[in-house]
Amino acid sequence: MSGKSYITSDFLKREQRKRFFLLFLSALIALLVLYAITQGAYRIKFGNLLYSLAGLAEGVNQVVVWKIRLPRIAAALSVGWGLALSGLFVQTLLRNPIASPSTLGISQGAAFGASLAIILSPAGLFSVTGFAFVGAVAATAMILILARIKSLSPEAVILAGVALSSLFGAATVFIQYLADETRLAMAVVWSFGDVGRSNWAQIGTLTLATAAAWVFGFAHRWDFNALESGEESAKGLGVSVERLRFQAMLIAALVSALATAFHGLIAFIGLIAPHMARRFVRADHRFLLPVSGALGALLLLGADTLGRLCMGSGAFPVGVLTSFLGAPLFLYLLLRGAR
Repeated sequence: MSGKSYITSDFLKREQRKRFFLLFLSALIALLVLYAITQGAYRIKFGNLLYSLAGLAEGVNQVVVWKIRLPRIAAALSVGWGLALSGLFVQTLLRNPIASPSTLGISQGAAFGASLAIILSPAGLFSVTGFAFVGAVAATAMILILARIKSLSPEAVILAGVALSSLFGAATVFIQYLADETRLAMAVVWSFGDVGRSNWAQIGTLTLATAAAWVFGFAHRWDFNALESGEESAKGLGVSVERLRFQAMLIAALVSALATAFHGLIAFIGLIAPHMARRFVRADHRFLLPVSGALGALLLLGADTLGRLCMGSGAFPVGVLTSFLGAPLFLYLLLRGAR
């Protein structure tokens, strides 16, 4: 076999393995969805589940499946996929492995907006979700304006995000200090990430935004691949790095802002899912985009299902569980990568 034929054969084998892994993840998500529907305080037999999904069942099973379980599962899949794509965008564009929506201050901006609406609004007249979204967008706007006007380097953008995180965190604590016990408890509860609090309209909005982010990423997959070789190399290949960075950062920020506004603070998904995907498919964004999204959806749905199994009532906040599970996993990947 000639050298050229060997390289081609090896390349095709790697491509086939990546496609097989993506199919494996899809099947795993489908199985986890079916399992998650049946589990909880009220358990559903698999045969009854099929009747409920087909719309043939009546009574409690139909209510539990369509009114409680399916919205929660759909929210977990949409949030996990969206946060993973946002994290992948940010890490690639800033060429920083610790970059994520939370390190840029977006999540902290949403928490500040939600606390503002809960604590300072008279009789709850202000929309908590709306204020959380405005806070996240405000943090995003500050980052993008600084990057655009001052021509900040990717490293400086991360540092600006850390500064904004500290600023919004301090402002949130100050507002909570002024609150009475009831409103303080409401603000703290909101900060717990929970995929069970949204409705179908909010889930649909986030899903559309996530789909738009995926379409944008797939349309620019070769530009992202070029960025992996360095900014100068990408410019030499004709990539408009500044424009791509601004557009992709804006899209990633909007997706993560919607996810945080609708579901509270959910940590580590946007950070860990792209890292896991790179270990399986390397730096090829043709596969990184779907694999990162699938891993993010799988991780969040798995964490939420585990929380429901532990608590029974589904009251355990998934944001706490992702932090518990994500931190050791991320440290493990760092140590393994160092070796």
